[in-house]
Amino acid sequence: MRHIALFLTLVLAVGVCPAQKRLVLIDQDGAGPGGSDQMAMLSLLEAPQVEVLGITIVTGDVWRDEGALHTLRMLELTGHAHVPLARGAVFPLVRTEQETRLSSALDGKVTYLGAWGRGPEMPDHPQAHGAYEIPAMPEGMPTIKAIEEDAAHFLVRQVRAHPHEVTIYAAGPMTNIALAIAIDPEFAALSKGIVLMGGSLNPQTDDPEFATSPRHEFNFWFDPEAAHIVLRADWPRVDVTTVDVSIKAPFTEAMVKEIAKSGKPAAKYIAAWSQDRYYMWDELTACAWLDPALITKEKPLYMDVDLSHGPSYGDTLTWNEKLKPTSGVRLVHAQTDVDLARFQKMFVGLMTGAIGF
Repeated sequence: MRHIALFLTLVLAVGVCPAQKRLVLIDQDGAGPGGSDQMAMLSLLEAPQVEVLGITIVTGDVWRDEGALHTLRMLELTGHAHVPLARGAVFPLVRTEQETRLSSALDGKVTYLGAWGRGPEMPDHPQAHGAYEIPAMPEGMPTIKAIEEDAAHFLVRQVRAHPHEVTIYAAGPMTNIALAIAIDPEFAALSKGIVLMGGSLNPQTDDPEFATSPRHEFNFWFDPEAAHIVLRADWPRVDVTTVDVSIKAPFTEAMVKEIAKSGKPAAKYIAAWSQDRYYMWDELTACAWLDPALITKEKPLYMDVDLSHGPSYGDTLTWNEKLKPTSGVRLVHAQTDVDLARFQKMFVGLMTGAIGF
């Protein structure tokens, strides 16, 4: 017994015990099947040294309840059905679809409307939620259900249960996070920090969504007031994956083919359902948290959102230390460049089980 006790003492002294898992809460808009929203969540779910405490869903790319169904089904198909999912905000805090459509006649249209661009009003349809029909689920309806607790209270409860240990990963409009801050003013300070997919500085691209509006980015734009609240909260650290770096990370056919060789459930899900070859917006946010060395350039900036309700409503605002206002803006780490080969290898490895973080 003495030898066993001595061995355990030495193990503890030299730190050979298994590393404690990194804790994260996922807040996402959940478009699917496949695509950036689902693949980003899989990046965190498949990382062996990470524990996903739960997922909260918000309206953004798609209507909240559609996103919840796609995400629940993804969890089933990839072996993560045990992860709790809470439904969150249906609408932004202030911005409305009607105001947005009226302003487009005066200020010009935006390229992407997210959930608001997905079809006509169908309030009497039996599957309708609010004013929109939930479309068919090609991957099949989930058999598991969302928990009864709403997203904001779930987020607060989890952070309170693990003070200073939980990172918030927010890759959709930030309505749920803003509501959690409103419920509990200490919510942000009690976290380990937040990583955001959002904001745009000066992306070098001919993509029409950003070439003519370099400060426009969907997640900030869809709920500007929520982004404003979140960016000014008392987080220990804020990392922001901007449009500038996201457009440098495409999802390629070569990556899909490599992933499809694997028999892992996550790989099979992506091979079957991730058909778009577009930017890896949210996946990069997730993977950069797992491995910060992926980011080769970042800018420390003070960041906020334009709340003027004019043509630039929802645009990204930034200042340096010398020019920042005295109104409570906070420093963020704005990511602007990436080691693309390392990122693509890492993502493929996570989906196939070849590497883990």
